[in-house]
Formats: sequence, structure tokens, C-alpha cells
Amino acid sequence: MIPIIYTCTLNTAIDLFMDVDSLHPSVVNRTNTEDYQPNGKTINVSIMLKRLGVNNTALGFIGGFTGKYIESELQKLGIITDFTEIEGITRVNAFVRAGDQEFKLVNKGPEISLDKKTELINKINKIPKGSLIVVSGSFPRGITDDIYEEIANVSKQNELRLVLDISSKKLLNCLRYHPYLVKPNREELASFFGKNEITDDELLELGKEIIKMGAQRVLVSLGEEGSLYISESEVVRVTTPQGKVINTACAGDALLASFLGKIVLGETIEEALRFASATGAATAFSMGLADLEDVPGLMKSINVYHITQPIN
Repeated sequence: MIPIIYTCTLNTAIDLFMDVDSLHPSVVNRTNTEDYQPNGKTINVSIMLKRLGVNNTALGFIGGFTGKYIESELQKLGIITDFTEIEGITRVNAFVRAGDQEFKLVNKGPEISLDKKTELINKINKIPKGSLIVVSGSFPRGITDDIYEEIANVSKQNELRLVLDISSKKLLNCLRYHPYLVKPNREELASFFGKNEITDDELLELGKEIIKMGAQRVLVSLGEEGSLYISESEVVRVTTPQGKVINTACAGDALLASFLGKIVLGETIEEALRFASATGAATAFSMGLADLEDVPGLMKSINVYHITQPIN
């Protein structure tokens, strides 16, 4: 039976993608293309899950006309929404591709009141037992990263399968609640343990440490180097296809969503990782989330390596 899936986006956004030949100060820079997309890391997860045929419900905060746009666009895709409406306007972020350079302009977002935070936590508290909930991205003004531990506690009490893709060091506090999966990138994993950079050996060592501290699974996204999956029973390294990178903003979200989607649809860990790597790459080669058309071809160039090192 496929579990009910919820996504929770604390800091939703509209992402505006633009392409220009070059970008110069103090003059009008006219774009060649523009594309508006509902965003926020777990908004991306919801969209990609739906493209895989996996139904899900989107939770989080929205406000103003931009928030209504996000809600409307998700509903058009057939995604159920149960957002918490707030005062203020959901943010708009801008991503500009100028030749071989990429500029990312990301706003903070509106302020969230304590009442609205409580309203969201109450919604999470009502999620049916056994469901999977994905929490990802930054937290808006008015909310501290303590909310991640609150959600982890509720998930543990209600027997929810919690997936965390967050950069806050509060992740370490959440591990005692035994999240189903955590998905850091290399830089985040290093930061959790007070390091600026880590070698491949340290990458594996720290990933294992996350497991020892309570996580059931770890999926480390490594950009053009692929990804690393760690559980108590296995360690798997996956390569990624090479190609022209257009936009990296959503690639990690696509990787996570496609991995989870394939797992809940009954695929093996190896096949889920292979598909996820191709989907992440296809997204990096696109203006926004990949439409999956190129994924089968990209999967052919992916290698999967099983690393036989037990977790002590």
C-alpha cells in the first residue's frame, strides 16, 4: 500500500527564471526568456511526485496574490493543497542565466505570527499514522529553526515517516526522533559537524555518524559527482550524467522527490537512486523541474557502486 504523502514548505515562493545574453549594471537588461514557477523546496517535491503519479498534499504558509498563484498552479496539476494563509505576500525569487554565469536573488519572505505557526503544527498533528511527510527549505521571518524539532517530535509521536532536507544544524537535534530519511548536500553535511570542507572519506564517515545518531537513511546529494545513499544495511554511490547545466536551483529537490516516489512505488534502492540521479541531472539541464522525457536516456550513463562497509 502506497503511504499518504504530505509536503511542508515553510517559506513558499514564486521563482522567476530569466535568460539574458549578458548582465550589466546601470542599463536596461532585456531578457530572452522568462518563466514563472511555484516554488519552495517541498513545492518542487510535490510537483515531481505528481509527475511520477504519486498523489500528495501540500502544506505550508502562503500569503497574498503570489500565494494564491502558487495554490492555483498546484491545484491545476492535481495536487491537493491545505496551506495556512498568512498576512503579507509570498516572496518572489529571481534566477538569471547570463551566458555561462548564473545569478540567484532570493528574498526572505513574509513574517509568520505565532498563531499561524500553531495552526500549521496542528495540521501536521492531524496527519494519519503511517503517512510520509517531507519538510525542506528555509524558515521565514517570525519562525525559528526550533520548528524542525517540533515537527520531528510530532512525527515521532504520531508514527509519521519524516523526511528532512534542511541546512539548519537543528537537524542534529531531530535525529533522536529517528527520521525516515535526511538529505543533506556535501556542504551541509560538513557544516553540521563544524567543518568547512570534507573529503570523500569524511563524507562517508559523517554520513554514517548521522545514522548512528538516529536517522534511518541518509541521501547525500553531490551535484555533478552524483549522490551517496547510506542506511544501516548498505552504502551505495551513484554517478550522475554530464551535460550543459542551465539551472541548479531545483536539482536537489528533483533528486529527493524522484527517489522517494520510486521507493513508495516499490522500486529497489538501486533503481530508485539511478532514476533520481537522472531526474536531478535532467532538472539541472532545464530552466526548472524536468518533465522526465529525457530521464530514460540519461539513466543509461549512470553507474551504481555498492560499498561494503558496515555501520558499527
